Amino acid sequence: MRHLQRSDATQNVTGPVLAGVAVLALVGVASVPFLDLGPLSLQMLQHLTVMNIAAPVLALGVPPAQAMRRGSLLAPATLQLIVLWAWHMPTLQQLAAGSALAQLGFMAMLAGSAVWFWHAVIGAARTGGWQALGALLLTGKLACLLGALLIFAPRDLYGLPGLALALCITGPSSLDDQQLAGLLMVTACPLSYLVVGVALAARMLTRLDGARSRSDVSARAS
Repeated sequence: MRHLQRSDATQNVTGPVLAGVAVLALVGVASVPFLDLGPLSLQMLQHLTVMNIAAPVLALGVPPAQAMRRGSLLAPATLQLIVLWAWHMPTLQQLAAGSALAQLGFMAMLAGSAVWFWHAVIGAARTGGWQALGALLLTGKLACLLGALLIFAPRDLYGLPGLALALCITGPSSLDDQQLAGLLMVTACPLSYLVVGVALAARMLTRLDGARSRSDVSARAS
């Protein structure tokens, strides 16, 4: 019985996470051919692929922690937001744009923090903790805030000449490129964090309703 409960909990987490990944991946594949990418928007696509597609899939394969302590989501969520916002500082963007080694290093930091965050979210959701929903919603909102800053900034904040690890010729950055990067970020927020959060909430509510129904049946039987 305990094994069945553990398998059911795992399924309850795997489905929502893969649903969020699939929605974001399908929309990305369908829209990328129609985008005029510059260095900033291309980097944003790389970030979204690493943090919102690859990281949750990798986190599903990491063995779950033995127990989720209260507040255990705070550290990974904070680290991911710090790394994300720091990466978008103009000085670090300019450093990464001109150095393939720096770009790979920063990308590895993003990947590591994202895998830790998603592993903590998955662990919290497996134990039925509602803190996973709070972490997803708060992280998604702050990421969208960063995207909004890129969209509504009155000028190009970065002035990048190009991108060291670009898979195509992107040319220099521009205000349009920066706004496209922001739009990609604010689009990815509801397509990943919110889809996973809503799916997890639905599963939790279903589980609570099932527990209530079993309790009512037991009460009537007694």
